[in-house]
Amino acid sequence: MQAKTARAATTRRMLEAGSIVVVGASSRPGSFGARMASEVLRSPGSPRVHLVHPKYREVLGRPCVPSLSDLPEPVDLVLLGVPDSALVDQLSLAAERGDGGAVVFGAARGLGADLAAVAHAGGMALCGAGCMGFVNVARGVRAIGYVEPFPLQSGPIAFITHSGSVFSALLRTRRPFTYSVAVSAGQELVTSTADYLAYALDLGETRVVALFLETLRDADSLRAELDRARDRDIPVVALTVGGSPTGRAMVTAHSGALAGDDGAWEALFSAYGVHRVHDLDELADTVELFSIGRRISRSIGRSKAERGIATLHDSGGERVMVADAAASIGVPFAALGDRTRARLGLVLDQGLEPTNPLDVWGTGADTEALVTECMGVLADDDAVAAVALAVDLVEEYDADESYPKALVTMLGRTAKPLLALSNAAASLDQVQAQRLRAAGIPVLQGTHTGLRALRHLLDDSLELPPMPQVTVDVGRRLLWRARLSRGPLDTAATAALLRDYGIGVAQTLPAGSRAAAVNAADELGYPVVLKTDAAGIDHKADVGGVVVGLADAPSVAVAYDDLSDRLGGRVVIQPHIRGTVELALGIVDDPLLGPLVLLGVGGTLVEVIAQRRVALPPLSLARADAMLEGLPVVSTLLAGVRGRPAADRHTIVAALLALSQLATELGDLIEALDVNPLVCGPTGAVAVDAMVVLSDAPTSSPL
Repeated sequence: MQAKTARAATTRRMLEAGSIVVVGASSRPGSFGARMASEVLRSPGSPRVHLVHPKYREVLGRPCVPSLSDLPEPVDLVLLGVPDSALVDQLSLAAERGDGGAVVFGAARGLGADLAAVAHAGGMALCGAGCMGFVNVARGVRAIGYVEPFPLQSGPIAFITHSGSVFSALLRTRRPFTYSVAVSAGQELVTSTADYLAYALDLGETRVVALFLETLRDADSLRAELDRARDRDIPVVALTVGGSPTGRAMVTAHSGALAGDDGAWEALFSAYGVHRVHDLDELADTVELFSIGRRISRSIGRSKAERGIATLHDSGGERVMVADAAASIGVPFAALGDRTRARLGLVLDQGLEPTNPLDVWGTGADTEALVTECMGVLADDDAVAAVALAVDLVEEYDADESYPKALVTMLGRTAKPLLALSNAAASLDQVQAQRLRAAGIPVLQGTHTGLRALRHLLDDSLELPPMPQVTVDVGRRLLWRARLSRGPLDTAATAALLRDYGIGVAQTLPAGSRAAAVNAADELGYPVVLKTDAAGIDHKADVGGVVVGLADAPSVAVAYDDLSDRLGGRVVIQPHIRGTVELALGIVDDPLLGPLVLLGVGGTLVEVIAQRRVALPPLSLARADAMLEGLPVVSTLLAGVRGRPAADRHTIVAALLALSQLATELGDLIEALDVNPLVCGPTGAVAVDAMVVLSDAPTSSPL
């Protein structure tokens, strides 16, 4: 706690700097030194600014000294606009002086560790390296080396990005984005995204957070701050690129391959309700919706399945286009009540259907009144969570302002979110858009990005399940930690591990001869499955090591002879278990987040189909159920199709919770665990194959 408090203090001192020195200041037009000095001198907070350059005595009409050592007292922030060769020396001098923080703009290739060591030793915050700097709009500090819009108005968006280009793109957008703080974090050599987020959440101006992340650092602190954002009801919108370290070295287990480079992000964001976007356009639409629009009330008492959006159109073709896009994205339209449809029928032109999405264009008479009335009727329906006027908002050559006027009128008639959705961003009339945004009405700029933003708005209205309390069975944990510490598990031990945590396992009998295999099959009852139990074979099906549907003793004998000749005489025999669907469950250890729990399509297609959900343990019942719901194809199959009986979902959710508990108690000892397939049917779910890969263990033992 003390270290966290100290980091917060150094971060605050840097971001709220009351005194700043520009090292490398220059009067040469267009130079980096000139831009640094010019931008910091435009800081509305009027910090005390000192200029340093060994060749100048005056820069931009202000005194300039040769060295940092010529300044009489420490400063809060040092801007280092010097070559890489001078970075370590200049930062060391700043640390010796007791300066509070620094911005390293350059890439500092090969110098990261040295710069971090100097900053840590001096108790300094450090922005960068390889960054654009930061603008603390709420406190009036411009610590950047590039010319950005001026003035910037203080507002609700806290923006933290690893990419300098994205920093400039969002600061220079034509949207009315206003920021509490905007940070180009670069390489995060010392001060991390979590530190900036902690600061931003303490600013009263911050109401939404936008993140652009290329990698995951300081995971524990980031988790704590995302949890704090959730507690404070501040939406976090995140765009990630490049993946996380998850699973790169874990190719032995299916779980590692299935998690992929993206699994950690998915698990982290789903745990804390972060709104994950696909590209910058979706980021912009979603941030706009949260920053200048209304949010959906969580008190309307309707489930996710019962609430949806309503859209109003002036084109039958575009209405169908939006409906198709919404279906592909998973944005639900509200089911209108009978009273709503009757009211719409009274105002629509003859031949138009009172449905959602709604096409209102008939004769075109009295458009403003028609659109206003229809939006009002839609907004009055309890099932409608938000209303969008989904028209193109093109420049009207006849000066018709019916659409913006209707929207502004409606803003005073409903407390629900109200917005414009333009399907053609290139045709958007910026004058109309600016007026609507100034009135507090978001204008979303694209069919897919706008609909995805609406999905985030709907998701935001759902109560996140509370983080479950961690409970540990101390005796079981001690028993299995001792067993795992002795080395890889054999077949029997793997089965015992799963059973001890409450996961059903198929009865499995070992055999080392043809006669023993036949006797085991007779004991289990036909049909049976014969599998190789040879050491070092992780995926039996890949080497032809599984024979299914053996109906009698002679077929078992033939199958045994074949496996024995090719793979050795050790085999196991199981009953042939059939089910509605096969799933894959797993645990994979992420280098930064620790154990993750996975659920995916099972059987031999586990990596081919690669549909999966990843979550952080411990799982709640609601989170486990959401993982299952997050696989639509699987969910449909579990319900039973083409005469097949429905599977017992409760048993599957229970298996996920059991695996979560195993990960919580033993995850630090396990690199990966596969349960594949978990055969699911109307009477329950049974693990047919399993494999455990121990941390730092050279081999694994399959079930």
